[in-house]
Amino acid sequence: MPMSETSLDSRVSTIRTVALVGPAAAGKTLLLDALLAHAGAIPQAGSIERGSTVSDHDPLERRLGHSLQSSLAHFTHGGIRVHAIDTPGAPDFVGQALPALEAADTAIVVINAQNGIELMAQRLLAAAAERGLARLIVVNKIDCPDTDLAGLLAQIREVFGKECLPLNLPASGAKRVADCFFAASGDADFSSVAEAHRALVEQVVEVDAAFVDRYLTDGDVDPRELHAPLEQALREGHLIPVCFCSAKTGAGIGELLSAIEALMPNPAEGNPPPFLEGKGTEPTPYPAKPDPAGHVLAHIFKIVADPYLGKMGVMRVHQGRVAKGGLLFVGHARKPIRIGHLFMLQGAKHVDIDEALPGDLCAIAKVDDLTFDAVLHDAQEDEHIYLKPLDFPTPVHGLAISPARRGDEQKLWEVLARLVDEDPCLRIEQAGETHQTLVYGLGELHLRLLLERLRELYKGEVLTEPPRIAYRETISAPAEGHYRHKKQSGGAGQFGEVYLRIEPLERGAGFEFVDAVKGGTIPGQFMPAVEKGVRSALASGVIAGYPLADLRVVVYDGKHHSVDSKEIAFVTAGRRALIEAVREARPLILEPIVQVEITAPEHSIGDITGDLASRRGQVNGTRSAVPGSLIVQGLAPLAELASYQTRLNAMTAGEGRYTLLLSHYEPVPPNTQAALVGAYKAHDEGD
Repeated sequence: MPMSETSLDSRVSTIRTVALVGPAAAGKTLLLDALLAHAGAIPQAGSIERGSTVSDHDPLERRLGHSLQSSLAHFTHGGIRVHAIDTPGAPDFVGQALPALEAADTAIVVINAQNGIELMAQRLLAAAAERGLARLIVVNKIDCPDTDLAGLLAQIREVFGKECLPLNLPASGAKRVADCFFAASGDADFSSVAEAHRALVEQVVEVDAAFVDRYLTDGDVDPRELHAPLEQALREGHLIPVCFCSAKTGAGIGELLSAIEALMPNPAEGNPPPFLEGKGTEPTPYPAKPDPAGHVLAHIFKIVADPYLGKMGVMRVHQGRVAKGGLLFVGHARKPIRIGHLFMLQGAKHVDIDEALPGDLCAIAKVDDLTFDAVLHDAQEDEHIYLKPLDFPTPVHGLAISPARRGDEQKLWEVLARLVDEDPCLRIEQAGETHQTLVYGLGELHLRLLLERLRELYKGEVLTEPPRIAYRETISAPAEGHYRHKKQSGGAGQFGEVYLRIEPLERGAGFEFVDAVKGGTIPGQFMPAVEKGVRSALASGVIAGYPLADLRVVVYDGKHHSVDSKEIAFVTAGRRALIEAVREARPLILEPIVQVEITAPEHSIGDITGDLASRRGQVNGTRSAVPGSLIVQGLAPLAELASYQTRLNAMTAGEGRYTLLLSHYEPVPPNTQAALVGAYKAHDEGD
């Protein structure tokens, strides 16, 4: 339940925090500039072509002409302070867009009036619903020619639900918009303001029985009396308002700003943030409240490797008051950090502030202990409080990176680690035997832009190898393994013996380790060493060098020696026993299967579906996109989609585009498994 206004600090009630999310080219960056200009925070809106927008401030963003990372801005208008987060729309950069939902009370999903409803709009609206945010759909670029705004509104309601109702409608040939909430009548380019007004009021009063009675009796209710039920409807997803605007012409920008100020929830009116408390597998919800007098709870939703300020953490304050000069703990840390500088971000600019209240977005810098998803607090008893983690897509596009100069491996690793810190959808690992550095991302564009930034920061030549697919190994039958490690070298020896059995688990279940030893044949102090050895074998793989997953390991017997048994002996015995068992368990190699969504001209669909089938893919269906285009949805092995954009360009004369999302893992065909196993054996023999 939200806090009541009487229990809320009056300053907090004037805060609004919104995240602008949606597909690429929806115009989110220019929309934010238009809002800033209308509120008087900047003299005029910037331009993508001139590289003068507030949020696209990175030199690489300006060079490429689109957003690559989330960016913050704020403004004050009508006594309301609005924090806004602009996010990139390309699927490869969803690791920058999703965390914005952790920091906002309202998700503004921006749709390009020309392109219609795209996959990213659907994904992000669903993610906002799962997070319990108020949602507002903004149809931008209503001034563009050949747009069917009435048809798009109907499509929005068909795809997203009947709870999507227009808060305003285009009017005067899309040169302005007509309010449909506070105004009971008016002129619009299509539909009817009176009908839209009636639908809005009816949708809002449905959540409050007293207002239903009044509405049935009087035939209407003054919208100014509906603030509480409106917030409830937004909270419950019973209403998703739709606004129309053009960031380019300014049509609807003032009305959108007014909607944010008057209708969107303040920090106490939305659903409470999903904080959890406790260790282990059964944490309990923690009722954080937007009360400046409470203990501090602030969540780091963005990390920036600033060349001048070092590591910078951008946070949302959820509870308490963060003050410059105050002391805060970072997660489980025992030693507090002092807040030397506290500031709000205005694109690239840092605006110093003395304090931040619940709902505020602010940043601190020069703190190496900051990590993405960390919770800052001012009481050690709160160290086990954390925010429910987001469900990020799994990075499956891999690239091997190495320095051109020998001896630069550590320097390269450090620079890469800084970049990976900034993006939760990048993963870095060291391949033990080859000493290669592997980076995994969400797609070709993701990794290409990582390399661009790496070359700028590393200042040296970087060598890369073709992308590697994130295969996995698993087993298809139970088996047993045994290994005795015995080593005598003149002095104290090494001895450890392990018996274990392995069993396949359901796909996606991961790994389970079970200690079933009885009678102390393996003393308890050595069992962690056995598990360490088992996990070592899991990480390096057995038949093809890929990580093992979806199996249970049960250690049921063993032997020890009162003098010679040591941890290293049981690490080795555990590792070798697992390897022996896996080889007898009909091992399989699994490959990632991705959901693929291809948008292309209608005349190309036959070629695309045929090509997808030739890549071991399957088409699950098609649906309409913008006039003249269709969207093909299907599944395909990721390994078959390497450099797919090049092939798609050839089939569609450069007009096609596609997105990928990891679906699941499946066994590779037998010939592929034989090739991967053979290549691994040849590599081992070569070494």
